[in-house]
Amino acid sequence: MAKRIQRSAKSTQQASSAKARPTGGAGDTSASSAKGGRVKSDLITDFTVQLATLSEAGIPVVKALTILEGQMRPGRFKGILAEVTEDVASGTPLSEALGKHPACFDTLYSSMVRAGEAGGVLDRILTRLAAFREKAAEIRGKVIGAMIYPLILSMVAGGVITAVILFVIPRFEELFQSFNVELPQVTQVLLDSSTFAAKYWYVVVGLPVILLVSHFALLKRNDGYRHGAHGLLLKIPLLGSLVSRSMIADFSRTFGTLIEAGVPHLDALAIVRDATANEVLIRGVEAIRRTVREGEGIARPMGESGIFDDLVTNMVEVGEETGNLDGMLLKVADAYERQVDRQIDAFFKVLEPLLLILMAVFVGFIVVALFMPLMEIMNSISGA
Repeated sequence: MAKRIQRSAKSTQQASSAKARPTGGAGDTSASSAKGGRVKSDLITDFTVQLATLSEAGIPVVKALTILEGQMRPGRFKGILAEVTEDVASGTPLSEALGKHPACFDTLYSSMVRAGEAGGVLDRILTRLAAFREKAAEIRGKVIGAMIYPLILSMVAGGVITAVILFVIPRFEELFQSFNVELPQVTQVLLDSSTFAAKYWYVVVGLPVILLVSHFALLKRNDGYRHGAHGLLLKIPLLGSLVSRSMIADFSRTFGTLIEAGVPHLDALAIVRDATANEVLIRGVEAIRRTVREGEGIARPMGESGIFDDLVTNMVEVGEETGNLDGMLLKVADAYERQVDRQIDAFFKVLEPLLLILMAVFVGFIVVALFMPLMEIMNSISGA
C-alpha cells in the first residue's frame, strides 16, 4: 500500500508540474520517455516467466506486479508495468489491464490470461504462456544465429565485388586501350558492365532500394499482392518447406495452448488468425473458422485448406474424437518444431557453400575475362 501511495503522490506531483509548463516543450521529457522506444520481446518473455514463478509461489498478482515493476530498469516497459499495477490494484482484471497495451501484450497474451482468470488457474496459464514464449524465442534465436554467417559472407562478397567493378576493372580497361588489343566478347561484356555501374551508380543502387520499398509497401497495404507473395514464398525449394512447417508448428502450438487454457474454439481460431503474419494461413484459418461456426469439426476444413498435410489433419481428427484436441495439437507442434530445427540446420548448411560457389563463379568469370586479353598482350610482346 505504501508503494501505491508513493506512486500516486508521484503522479499527482507530475500532473501539477505538467500544468505549470506547456506541453511539447523541450523540458517535457516525461511524455517522450513514456511513449518512446520499443519493448523487446525477450523482456516481455522474462517478465512472463517471473510472473508465473511468483504466482505459482502463491504471491498475489498485485504484489507480484509491484515486485517486478520495482526491479525493472527505467524505460518504457517499467512505465507500462506501473500502469498495469495501478489498474489491477484498483480492481481491473489483469487481462483487461494488459489489453490496454497491445504493443507489448498482444491478443494471444491477454486472451490466455483472461481464460486463466475465468478458470481460476492463472498461475498454470502464466506458466504455459511463459513456456510458449520461451519456445518461440528459442526458435527465433536459432534462426537469427544461423543467419549471421551467411549475412556476413554476403556483405563481404558485395563489398569485394563493388571494389572490383569500380576500381580494378577500369584499370584493366585503360591497359587494354593502350595496347589497342581486340577484346573477346566476354571481356567486352565485363568492361561495359563496369562502365555502366560506375556511370549510373545511382540506378544500380537506387533500383533495388525502390523495388524493396515498393515490395514492403504493397505487402502492407495490398491484400492480393501480400497473398500472392506469401504463396510464392511457400513454393521456393527448401525455404518454402521450412516456412510451411514453421507455420504449421506455430498454428498448432498457439491453437493447442489456447484450447488447453479453456478458450472456445472460435475465439481461439480468431486469435490464431490475428497472430499470424502469412496471408495464406490467415485466409485458411478464416475458412476453417467459418466452417466450424456452422457446426462442423475442425479436421475436414483443415484438410481442404491445402495448408495442413494428412498427418496433421488425422491427428486433429483423433483429438476431436477422443476429446484431447489440445494434446494432439501440442504433439503436432512438438513434432514439427523438431522438423523445423533440422530443416534450419540443413538449409543453412546448403546456403553457406552455395554462397561460396556463387562467389567463386563470379570471381572466376572476372579472372577469365581479364586474363584472356592479357595473354594476348603477353604473346604479342614476346613475339615482338
